[in-house]
Amino acid sequence: MSVTIERATEALRTVIDPNTGKDLVSSRAARNIKVEGERASVDIELGYPAASQLELIRSLATTALRGAGALEADARVTMKIVAHTVQRGLKVLPNVKNIVAVASGKGGVGKSTVAANLALALAAEGARVGVLDADIYGPSQPTMLGIQGRPESTDGKTMEPLENHGLQAISIGFLIDTDQPMVWRGPMVTQALQQLLMQTNWKDVDYLVVDMPPGTGDIQLTLSQQVPVTGAVIVTTPQDIALLDARKGLKMFDKVGVPILGLVENMAVHACPNCGHVSHIFGEGGAARMANEYGVEVLGSLPLDIRIREQADSGRPTVIADPDGAVATTYKSIARKVAIRIAEKAKDMSLKMPAIKVVNT
Repeated sequence: MSVTIERATEALRTVIDPNTGKDLVSSRAARNIKVEGERASVDIELGYPAASQLELIRSLATTALRGAGALEADARVTMKIVAHTVQRGLKVLPNVKNIVAVASGKGGVGKSTVAANLALALAAEGARVGVLDADIYGPSQPTMLGIQGRPESTDGKTMEPLENHGLQAISIGFLIDTDQPMVWRGPMVTQALQQLLMQTNWKDVDYLVVDMPPGTGDIQLTLSQQVPVTGAVIVTTPQDIALLDARKGLKMFDKVGVPILGLVENMAVHACPNCGHVSHIFGEGGAARMANEYGVEVLGSLPLDIRIREQADSGRPTVIADPDGAVATTYKSIARKVAIRIAEKAKDMSLKMPAIKVVNT
């Protein structure tokens, strides 16, 4: 049986991307399918970062091509991340393709830890990632990311982001003393966040992860209306009271036209380090019930583990401190799901549209 373009295409149609659940042909990931004699080749372009998955997908594709009759098979797997649409009336930032808001309806659910590890997981999968610490009253990203110092400005108008662990980051925590309380009112906070976002010289960022302030008040609503957000991730615990507030956060984003990319259930289960007994300290199945109620996805569940706290406090979050561990693997899975949900959205074409200029002749 000799390989043909038709046979190769049909073979690739049976290859399911393990991350998206879609075949390579119908999802248009498979491109430039070629057959030259007994050799078949294909270019596979993923719209999301998946450095840890490239070899697996390449192997699945080459195996399928050999099954179609190719004596030699070659699959080149690459990633291309583009900008996607945001709220009506807002424009994507020139050097930031996608903004992901990480939010919670209340404090104390581990939102900042999730935001830091999500950003690091996206970077580990091959994306260029920035972090905007929007929690003006309690900035924690400088500590979690192990970054000290103040941003430099070469023109007196804009700032350079600070960097560590492969991330670009900006926070009000870089600009004030650690023990200085922020006694600003809402309008001042909103203006400060706009400046941090707009006046930072982000360097070709694929995903900017925004660690939102907890709650659903005026500050959060204003930010959701003024910042061009591609999608939001809601962090909650299984506890009923946390889920009540998480619902408010979900509805807030829905109100301003920001898609919910999914829920992250934090502190879902605790395993005793001494005896191994597993207990659901904050309840069980709450995020799943909420996801079913609102038609969103649970992106992943994370344990209540002292090591996650210790690693974040030390400036080396779990994805950096234990990159091959179970929790880091979960974070990377969550990151890929977030990126895939974004990739499924409509692409933003505003920067590619030609400008119309009317002149008198």
